[in-house]
Amino acid sequence: MQTLIIIPTYNELNNIQKIVPAVLALDKQFSILVVDDGSPDGTANAVKALQPVYPKRLHLLERTSKDGLGRAYIAGFKWALAHHYDAIVEMDADFSHQPCYLPDLIKALQNGADVALGSRYVAGGGTRNWSWLRKLISRTGSWYARTVLGLPLRDITSGFKAFKRRVLETIVLDEVGANGFAFQVEMNYRCYLAGFKITECPIIFIDREVGESKMGMYIIFEALLMVLKLRLQKKNLVAKGNKVIT
Repeated sequence: MQTLIIIPTYNELNNIQKIVPAVLALDKQFSILVVDDGSPDGTANAVKALQPVYPKRLHLLERTSKDGLGRAYIAGFKWALAHHYDAIVEMDADFSHQPCYLPDLIKALQNGADVALGSRYVAGGGTRNWSWLRKLISRTGSWYARTVLGLPLRDITSGFKAFKRRVLETIVLDEVGANGFAFQVEMNYRCYLAGFKITECPIIFIDREVGESKMGMYIIFEALLMVLKLRLQKKNLVAKGNKVIT
């Protein structure tokens, strides 16, 4: 299964130099697309320096400004579809998403899942080096979204997941409205409404050791509002062709 791992970056110079070889060493069918939002620290240049080491497997999509996580992933999804990959993965650059779990996500797709979700809140999953406040926010956020949207998932806010190609061909990507961490909730909801099979795979999420977290109060507030907006739009989302008969 030809797999593209999409890694969005903004000021991830130190991390990107380590995550690229760690991922590409796992499987010859893995490729990486780094979507960089004009990082002033030279992240894009570091990727370019690595490209001769991994010809045809390491790609770079440069954007001129910091446009948000959701827009970065949408740009990456479109690139992946245009280049005919079988599976597309979302992954952070900072090793909070451990590369060792990538084979598990792809195996879940091969075993019948349409979406494989790296989950902190199923048996075998968890977090490491998190404060009690961050744990509370994460678990409360997942509970809130799960309850309001009726999603049968434990880790709705996870950003470590793999999609089969047909999922991203079906979802109307240009209509995905969330652009922060609420993007993860919206994508899960759209996949669920479309009738795709979502499997949760246990992961241990480790807090980043290098660089600064992009999480802030605005992002949390956006996610809360987006959940309510999605619930109100449920009938419209289904009516616009997101529903798939399988």
